[in-house]
Amino acid sequence: MTKTDPFNYFHSSPEIIRLAVMMYVRFPLSLRNVEDLVQERGIDINHETVRYWWNLFGPVLAAEIRKKRVSQMRAYSNWQCHLD
Repeated sequence: MTKTDPFNYFHSSPEIIRLAVMMYVRFPLSLRNVEDLVQERGIDINHETVRYWWNLFGPVLAAEIRKKRVSQMRAYSNWQCHLD
């Protein structure tokens, strides 16, 4: 089974989508603030587009970040997991 690219059917590049979603997630910005910041970089999008991208790609990007953090934690030799 092959993995499909989630960015496959969008006209915007994956870098633009990642930038907008990560700006919304990482910093305490509203959707309109993200729209303004992205427009300052020369990319014309609507705040509703950022909301749609967040709903669609937010879980995908969060899983990638979580996976990267876990792999970094496992690099330590004394890595342990504690459950309550």
